[in-house]
Amino acid sequence: MAAITQGPRFLPSGDTALVVEFGDRIDRGLSAAVIDLAERLRVADLGGVTETVPTFRSLLVHYDPLATSAERLIEQISGLIAGPIGDRAAAQASTRLWRIPACHEAGLAPDLAEVAATTGLTPDEVIALFGADRYHVYMVGFVAGFPYLGDLPEALRLPRRETPRVQVPAGSVAIAAGMAAVYPYESPGGWHLIGRTPAPLFDARAEPPALLRPGDAVLFEPIPKAEFERIARAVAKHDYALMPEALA
Repeated sequence: MAAITQGPRFLPSGDTALVVEFGDRIDRGLSAAVIDLAERLRVADLGGVTETVPTFRSLLVHYDPLATSAERLIEQISGLIAGPIGDRAAAQASTRLWRIPACHEAGLAPDLAEVAATTGLTPDEVIALFGADRYHVYMVGFVAGFPYLGDLPEALRLPRRETPRVQVPAGSVAIAAGMAAVYPYESPGGWHLIGRTPAPLFDARAEPPALLRPGDAVLFEPIPKAEFERIARAVAKHDYALMPEALA
């Protein structure tokens, strides 16, 4: 993975936020640079910065205009990222590994057969291929706690559904356009649903409420429907929690 050696672009986002843009594509190196800068800003604790939001290729920096200014922040951020940062960021991009249980059986994977037919694979081959990769959390968005996970195996890369669903069940494991995702709660959506997890990815009572954060790694582990139901019962009793593994 090549280091990011070219300086980022600074773009205003209204009068209370600044965009630090590292590139124009979805790329692990750019993601690493974004996540690295977010961590540097957290450690630096610059006066006036209220929040940072990592995206695929840029970092949105919210600030209090009464405490600082865009010009001041550009100067400070430029100092923080002076020199190549991609190499160090790439090594630190995924610090936590989450093993997310997913059931791909009938009733929980409404698009699995269609995905298999479209890709020329069997449903079992789709499940095996999907579960073999370790995914990188590029960003969290769309709805609170919704993780954009890359990079999907080439054989499973399909465009989004022509007609989105009005209601996608909570926990639905989905794929579209080179990415995977999990719907943290019921919402509209146009991705292909190939499974479901009983594990909660968002809890408004928790701190932080979103389970995954940019830079995390995710493995999906197939489970039978009986295990799905057992975990779902434990979740309902607040007696279940996923725990991450540390990555070197």
